[in-house]
Amino acid sequence: MRQLASIQTVNATEPIPNADAIERLRVLGWWVVVKKGEFRPGDRVVYCEIDSLLPERPEFEFLRSSSFKPAQMDDTGAVVQPAGFRIKTVRLRGQVSQGICFPLSVLPSGAPVEEGADVTDLLGIRKWEPPLPLGMSGRVKGGFPGFLPKTDETRVQVLERVLARHRGKTFYVTEKLDGMSFSAFLRDEVFGICSRNLWMDETDESNMLARLARRTQLKDKLQAIRTSRGFQPALQAEVIGPGVQKNKYGLKEVTLRVFNVLDIDAQRLVDQPAMLAILRAVGLEGVPQLGSIQLDHTIDELVAFSEGTSVLNPQAQREGVVLRPFVEEYDEDIGGRLSFKVINPRFLLKHDE
Repeated sequence: MRQLASIQTVNATEPIPNADAIERLRVLGWWVVVKKGEFRPGDRVVYCEIDSLLPERPEFEFLRSSSFKPAQMDDTGAVVQPAGFRIKTVRLRGQVSQGICFPLSVLPSGAPVEEGADVTDLLGIRKWEPPLPLGMSGRVKGGFPGFLPKTDETRVQVLERVLARHRGKTFYVTEKLDGMSFSAFLRDEVFGICSRNLWMDETDESNMLARLARRTQLKDKLQAIRTSRGFQPALQAEVIGPGVQKNKYGLKEVTLRVFNVLDIDAQRLVDQPAMLAILRAVGLEGVPQLGSIQLDHTIDELVAFSEGTSVLNPQAQREGVVLRPFVEEYDEDIGGRLSFKVINPRFLLKHDE
């Protein structure tokens, strides 16, 4: 589970050219712009990551003019995301700032203050989610199945120890696409499709994902994978195109790009070479492959590496990159597969994210 708000130590502070009232400080692998002199190296702070949604409380009211987001409702009028203050990437005096820091006094009495402590729930902070695109309402079969992994990748800025431990290892690189998470599976003769958090009804033609699954013949393709490979398969993909995240790639129709193939029986993700062979055999496209790198980079160097335009449209900034080893591997700090994302700050700033 992502720690949106945690206790961290200020590693360094640095001046910002031509800025008298503000400076930047380093927390984990993030740079954050703060009021000059507010914090010093060694101080412990409450650090809130980008995509945090802070509740409407007096201590956060100073964010209203820049960060307020109204509540989101579903088709029945029920609140699916409360109103609050969204923390996002900003640029101040030429410096990219990602996150926000508060003194420990913002915590309730008795809260933990040791480094790394998760205070997300104590502060009532939630993850900000963009509104669902049109065409995503529809019949729901249940919650996201427990036999499928969730698709959130860990951001590189919290993985300094992981980078150090895997230094020198070769990783393959893919473009991270800005779309909508989608999973499809074939298990015990049951074909299912899922959004990020829900198991949707695959027969409901009012739903974009159901229409896409039918048009791409996903059930038949999953059956072909099971026959040729001998395991019950699942695919996880990014859905992109008209009606999805403002169609940043300028596509003419909704499509999917696969980034995971899962062996449900073994509860193991398929290694990259075999995954690409499976996709070629059934006529599905993967996310863009960007080659490989030997990991010998600082966090700031990886962030710079993430910058660039999309393979799908050279007029569009890519969202970022994802790095994974060619053979699936568990990492103790991540608490799951060795895989992480590096988000392009130019993309975040351009799209107000």
